[in-house]
Order: sequence, then C-alpha cells, then structure tokens
Amino acid sequence: MGGYAAVVLAGGAARRMGGADKPTLTVAGQSMLTRVLAAVHDADPRIVVGRVPPDLPVQVHSTREDPPGSGPVAATAAGLALVPEDVSYTALLAADLPLLTGEAIDVLRLTAESAPMQGAVYRDAEGRRQMLCGVWRTAALREALDRVIEDRGRLDGASVRELMNHLRVAEVSWRRPGPPPWFDCDTDDDLRTAEEWAR
Repeated sequence: MGGYAAVVLAGGAARRMGGADKPTLTVAGQSMLTRVLAAVHDADPRIVVGRVPPDLPVQVHSTREDPPGSGPVAATAAGLALVPEDVSYTALLAADLPLLTGEAIDVLRLTAESAPMQGAVYRDAEGRRQMLCGVWRTAALREALDRVIEDRGRLDGASVRELMNHLRVAEVSWRRPGPPPWFDCDTDDDLRTAEEWAR
C-alpha cells in the first residue's frame, strides 16, 4: 500500500453528552482522539479539524471549519485543504471511535485501493454505512465537495449523507472477533461500553 493522509473530525457539539469536549474523553486511560490518531499512526499528514488539546501526545496539523460549527462536510473540506495534491488516499474519521485499530484501517485501505470504487467504509450489522470510518480516493472526495457546492451553493450545514451521495463506495463487513472498529461514543452509556470493551 502507498501512503495516505488522515483527516479526523473533532468538532461537534456533543449535545447528548452535555456539551462535553468529546474527543478528549478517555477510554482505557487515553483520549478518544489519541486512540483514533494511534490507529492512523502511519498516515502523513494527520490532520485534526477542531480543537487540539495542548497535551495531545502526538504531532498533528490542525485546522477549523469555516465558519466554526458549520458541520462535518465543511470540516471535511477544511481538512482536505491541508492534504497535499500527491496523496492519493485519505482516511476520513470521526474523533469518537475509541475502538478503531490500525488493522481496521488497513482493511479499508486495501479495499479502497483494489475495488473499482471511490472509497471504502464499514457496514454495521444493521446494514448502515459508517461514513465517518472510511478511506477514500482523495481526488474523489474533493470532487464530491465541489458537487455539494454546486447543489446547494455552500458547504455550511451540509450533511455527510449529501456528500456521500456523490461517491461510489465499497461496503466492508468486520468479521474479526472483538468490538466493531466503527463503534462511536454519542452518549455516556456508549463511553461505558467502550471502556468495557477496551479492557
């Protein structure tokens, strides 16, 4: 596999968790953001869109969507703006995936590079695509962002679904033992579940 970049979306209001700074919440002693970045340790560059804690133990590039709080599609565009033109693939990830692993990323990368599609994402047991746990052809992501702008005139407030409507995606099932790598923490109960799995 060749090189790839990683864009980690660390914004969002975390309304169901009382407005907590969700990426900094810990699972098994490490912040969720740190755990996601560890899963893409070999990505170059690693870009965080959102607030980067001063004690983050790894070096990253950071940026913010414009305007702040304008949603995940605007955040994706801000992150992609820092990905060099010669980087063929980009992992696009939420920052609240504490069970994500390097192996899970490798599966997505191999699928994205071998399938006649524009990217690869996990599909959960209910058949839902986990759109913020995927690897994409960088050029295809950029083209999809341009199409969203053509459709609605701006990225502010656009949904991930609107972006993905312009992308052909390979769906990947996780067949290995252990927790699903796309498990995200939207509630305190989710956080407790992740903590139990991570032990």
